[in-house]
Amino acid sequence: MSAGYETLIVTFSDPIKVLDNMFADADAWGTDSLKGWVEDYESTRFTQINGHTAVITSEYNMPCVKEWLTRCTAIADIKEF
Repeated sequence: MSAGYETLIVTFSDPIKVLDNMFADADAWGTDSLKGWVEDYESTRFTQINGHTAVITSEYNMPCVKEWLTRCTAIADIKEF
């Protein structure tokens, strides 16, 4: 049985390095970056492809990741595959 990964290509309104600032209190978040937060979800990976855009893949946690991203970050564009 092959894994059914979902993929998002997310273009954030703010640069990813600016979004990383929300994790300045790493003790509170358990990580110090957006990448670290996303990858804390099992089977989920965050690959930054430029200053504003990342590819996020997840086997089964994508609904939670997508909900948090849309609630807590400004997204300029999001494509689902």
